[in-house]
Amino acid sequence: MSGIDVLVVGDANPDLLLTGDVVPRFGQAEQLLDTADLVLGGSAGIVAAGLARLGVATALAAVVGSDQFGSFVLDRLNERGVDTSAVTVRDGIATGVSIVLSQENDRAILTLPGSIPMLGADAVREAVRRLRPRHVHVASYFLQPSLARALPVLIDWLAGEGITTSLDTNWDPAERWEGVGDLLPKVSCFLPNREEALAVSSAVAGRAISDIDEAGALLSALGCRVVVKAGSDGGIAYEAGARSAEAPGLILDVVDTTGAGDSFDAGYLAAMLGGVDSERDRLRWAAASGSLSVRGLGGTAAQATRADLEALQAA
Repeated sequence: MSGIDVLVVGDANPDLLLTGDVVPRFGQAEQLLDTADLVLGGSAGIVAAGLARLGVATALAAVVGSDQFGSFVLDRLNERGVDTSAVTVRDGIATGVSIVLSQENDRAILTLPGSIPMLGADAVREAVRRLRPRHVHVASYFLQPSLARALPVLIDWLAGEGITTSLDTNWDPAERWEGVGDLLPKVSCFLPNREEALAVSSAVAGRAISDIDEAGALLSALGCRVVVKAGSDGGIAYEAGARSAEAPGLILDVVDTTGAGDSFDAGYLAAMLGGVDSERDRLRWAAASGSLSVRGLGGTAAQATRADLEALQAA
């Protein structure tokens, strides 16, 4: 099989998204919620769905269990048009799941890893050989320690095959941020949010960094393009140790911010692979994709279409 533009590598799981009175009070207190929705989650799953929504030929490499949650994940991905032939279904393993406690301006996430850490480098290589993608995007680095250990060699192999790469680590639950600095000289693009960029740059520098321009300059000086997701401020790009471009987000009524950063990633990669040469225009695609996704509950319900982004570019 051929014709895949992007192979997304990482986590795919359901998110149980809860809104309303979501801050737990122990002592057997019963609290009433506003909504409870089971939606497609996992950074890699949301990025893959967003890319497919934008018309990019996309496959996902991940592991799910042979349970109801695994079937749910595959159904949602197939409905969106993602190639799931590289998603492994494992017997006797529970599909990972996240419970998202969502408030207007913040959220807490409780995750059962389950099948998420079980994706290995050999499965990624097999998928690459079969699908021949132009680009590989790796998500949720810290939830997949086995894959993370193999990534330096794997990314070198991908480069030898002429395949570009991007990385979105997401948050490190241990808050140690180990290994990322060694990867950044190898990947084409690093896509952290503001807090992740500050944390990774502090780990690399061995001292606290609180200024995002200092963080972006330091990380991009390692050899990759750094594209920072700055929430309502949009996106900021850094190359060769300096800020190179920026673009604002859209002003919208926010329903739910879950997965907005993953939709940002999808918009940026769609622009990059779709021949958008201006870095500012790539950031406009990315920032608009992230902004539009907050119109609905969950990470994928309100993701942007290509027509949405082209209309914004024309405005």
